[in-house]
Amino acid sequence: MNKNLFLFFYFLTLLFFSCKKQDDDVPRKSTGKINTISVVIDDQLWNGIIGDSIRNKFASPVEGLSTEEPQFDINQYPINVMEGFVTKSRTIIVIKQGEENNFTIKKNQYAAPQNVIHITGKTLSDLLSIIEKRSPQIIKIIQDGEIKAHQLLLNDSLVDPTAIQQQFNLLLKIPKKYSYVLKNKSFVWLKSEFSSGSTSLLITQLPINTINAQDNVLNKVVKVHDSIGDLYIRGKEPASSLYIDKSYPFYLSKITLDGKPAYETKGTWRLKDSFMFGAFVNYLIIDSKNNRIIYLDGFCYVPSREKRNHMHELESIIKGVKIN
Repeated sequence: MNKNLFLFFYFLTLLFFSCKKQDDDVPRKSTGKINTISVVIDDQLWNGIIGDSIRNKFASPVEGLSTEEPQFDINQYPINVMEGFVTKSRTIIVIKQGEENNFTIKKNQYAAPQNVIHITGKTLSDLLSIIEKRSPQIIKIIQDGEIKAHQLLLNDSLVDPTAIQQQFNLLLKIPKKYSYVLKNKSFVWLKSEFSSGSTSLLITQLPINTINAQDNVLNKVVKVHDSIGDLYIRGKEPASSLYIDKSYPFYLSKITLDGKPAYETKGTWRLKDSFMFGAFVNYLIIDSKNNRIIYLDGFCYVPSREKRNHMHELESIIKGVKIN
């Protein structure tokens, strides 16, 4: 064979295998609907007390909704189908009995972004104990992953952030389907309307001393929320302002947003003298550097459909905030 021709085929072969190796090193893109997890577990375990425990932990009702909706939708698969499309799921929980007790979390094991949680127990009692102990940690990991996944979905087409950035010294990535309902020098209300309802986002700021260490924070949050509703949010009747309906449970958590302490409140809003009500999520972010409290509130009116994913969208928008 001609020496030059031999060298050509030699380098061509090297290039082919080099490219193939690079392709093999690139993880597949994970797939799946928001707030959906794949549980890989044999039918015998799934149909018994282990399955009951999984459903109780991961399909428990979402906090702050007026009607019960599961925190996550669960798709169950037997261990022997742990291949193909199942391995592309964004969140996978693998549960089985084995020779030792073990709990591990593997990032991007089969695709990216992805969390694969492996739970192995010698006995049913051991499996139940691990699930009971580790569930809060697993739920937090899944929630954080789903927020990031939702934020990526929202990035395709965004409202020009310049006006909000200049007005409030913060950056929010808001999808273009939202438009301004009200905008003045101290307050912004954006809304996305669709065939079955709407979602809304409120932005304003408050003096830093609006909440202090001596306050009953939950009562203060309710007071602030209702006063803003009374000032800006109206129905068809002049007296129909927005307020928190305390006949439904509502929940307060202290969290961190963009490195700053914040209060997160979830519950049900209602419009005075009206049939309208829905879910809300509210954030008061303590921005000591700028001597203020940032107020971000998301609420939806979706009377005939599930509200969970609409609220998750609002939460994803707000939790992506960047404060200057």
